[in-house]
Amino acid sequence: MIESARAVRRAVLKMAYAGRTPHVGSALSCVDLLVALYFAVLRLDPARPDDANRDRLILSKGHGCMALYAVLAERGFFPKSLLNEYAQDGGRLAEHPGPRCMPGVELATGSLGHGLSVGVGLAMAARLSRRQSRVFVLLSDGECNEGSVWEAAMFAPSQRLDNLVAIVDYNKWSAMGRTEVMLEPLAQKWRAFGWLTVEIDGHDLKAITDVLSFIPSEPGRPTAIIAHTVKGKGVSFMENNLEWHYRPPDEDDLEKALREIGCRRTGSVGDMGSEG
Repeated sequence: MIESARAVRRAVLKMAYAGRTPHVGSALSCVDLLVALYFAVLRLDPARPDDANRDRLILSKGHGCMALYAVLAERGFFPKSLLNEYAQDGGRLAEHPGPRCMPGVELATGSLGHGLSVGVGLAMAARLSRRQSRVFVLLSDGECNEGSVWEAAMFAPSQRLDNLVAIVDYNKWSAMGRTEVMLEPLAQKWRAFGWLTVEIDGHDLKAITDVLSFIPSEPGRPTAIIAHTVKGKGVSFMENNLEWHYRPPDEDDLEKALREIGCRRTGSVGDMGSEG
């Protein structure tokens, strides 16, 4: 998984450069979470992306979709060459996920605060249909300022949705500044709403896999994972730097970033091999 995470980071950087788009820091912070989910946790088959019994992953923080697109391509849901369409006129990969724009994309997201509510509905539908599928919702920490998140968080335990997991990408930054000012203590808030709550290092692939491989964690309770992450993880000059919420990398930035993650700049965006 380490090599997959490096390949995904390489693709994210090249997509941001080619598309001249922001949110590269937000995408890099959730790479390890998505790699662990798609390569070790989620029960799904890229050859059958619409299997009714599949697990679902909702990227509620839709602005981080470069990471999702790159992981889906690396996992085999669609050819890596299609990453070249990201943020291009007429392309299928928009700056925020469109509805069913590619195999593996479960939901159109980007208007923050909606993903967990949809996840609750999907978890309830799976239970009513007597399916064993689970629902994982990846939220941003800034998104947790939305009241709709807490409405869903209050409702899920009342329905004993133990097939539902909320994962908060807690990189401690929002678009305009630090998030912990309002959110701390974040784990205690989720516990107070009745969720089984675990805090982890969101860049430790083994820790992520160990926690998420045993869902349901407790019968009758949804699980909340507070994943402590670093915005811009993997590129020193992007880490914990709010500038990279908005700024796309230029050519020099791209060269420096790819060297840091152990890659040379070769090929197109869809050439995701992890070299060097």
